[in-house]
Amino acid sequence: MSKNFDWPVGSNEAKDRLGERFSQLHLDTKISASHAKPLTNADPVVVPIYHSSTYRFKTIAQFDEPNHGSNFVYRRCGNPTTENVEVVINEIEGGAGSLLYNSGLAAISAVFLEFLGAGAHLISMSPIYSGTSSFINETLKRFGVEVTFVDVEKEANFAEAVEKAIKSNTKMIYFETIANPTMAVPDVLGTLEVAKKHKILTCIDATFSSPYLIQPLSLGADISLHSCSKFIGGHTDVIAGVVTVASYDNWKKLKLQQLTTGSSLSPYDAALLTRGLKTLALRVDRISENAQKTAEFLESHPKVSHVYYPGLESHPQHRYAKQVMNKFSGMIAFDVGSAENAIKLVESLKLIIHAVSLGGTESLIEHPLSMSHGKQLLRDSDGPTVAPGLLRFSVGIENVEDIIGDLKHALDQL
Repeated sequence: MSKNFDWPVGSNEAKDRLGERFSQLHLDTKISASHAKPLTNADPVVVPIYHSSTYRFKTIAQFDEPNHGSNFVYRRCGNPTTENVEVVINEIEGGAGSLLYNSGLAAISAVFLEFLGAGAHLISMSPIYSGTSSFINETLKRFGVEVTFVDVEKEANFAEAVEKAIKSNTKMIYFETIANPTMAVPDVLGTLEVAKKHKILTCIDATFSSPYLIQPLSLGADISLHSCSKFIGGHTDVIAGVVTVASYDNWKKLKLQQLTTGSSLSPYDAALLTRGLKTLALRVDRISENAQKTAEFLESHPKVSHVYYPGLESHPQHRYAKQVMNKFSGMIAFDVGSAENAIKLVESLKLIIHAVSLGGTESLIEHPLSMSHGKQLLRDSDGPTVAPGLLRFSVGIENVEDIIGDLKHALDQL
């Protein structure tokens, strides 16, 4: 670059706006009013973090303009950083619109509270994420919502069992693409067909699959949701959730509810999701390949009594998984026979981290009965039980030989 290049000096927007009056202001007012005027040729590659809590209007009439109206009045109403992520996820899902929430559970509860009310009947898959189970049992039931759980592990024909559970007041069928924590897989297509036949709203939590591997709306679901803390964020450093809907009318209902409940996501967290989405495909491809090889190793090990991974032909619902996914994500459940063995194994691992959560770049393992699905988080006494020796394993992007080596060393201690 030439030494004679003229670098532009930033200009003060307040000077342009106030004109000669600016020079007459007191210094403290000048400090408060001044800010750099955005350059028209400044076009960042990455959407910046818009952390302003409120937005400037030039005229009263501008408030009602569709492109500068209610979306950008106050940060809780809308934010460009957050909207960027919503646009990308909606593109992946193929929906009418997406909404980001400040946690996965906030996204789940928003859907339940908007589309269910006193006297309504919900059909839910079981087992499911402990937070969802607790919200259903502790909050929805208290508000007069009737609930029927259908056990995806015990029912040979899940879709048929769901249809038998339908009542005249059934308003929603809710299920996960892969059950948390057992990795059971429902008949997604069959269940959606039942719902369509009876004109019942369907909501699918596809967190364990990631939106890269399955897009529920394209299969006929009405609502798809994810905990973005998992595969979408992908780096174990953000808490967020997202709901994507097939109907614009349903998007509007959820948007208005979000304004009143204050459950929108901060732009700082949205920026982390922007980063995570850029490598979603790369990470999930690597994780899925690692998980397949790791599951095959675990299935061959004499100290492991059962392995539950949708990509294994031995998985009880492998045929259903193949119908809707061509790769099977990174979640494995395996049983080492007893709680004592399970705890000894996780405490013997050196590379794989003993922690809850999933979908990050690092491999994580936990004992559900003691942690994610124990009495502290799964407080309903009628809730599903988890096998004492079951371990929930989120496979990361490390070299698969090192992952398997760490597991082999720990299993040899049993």
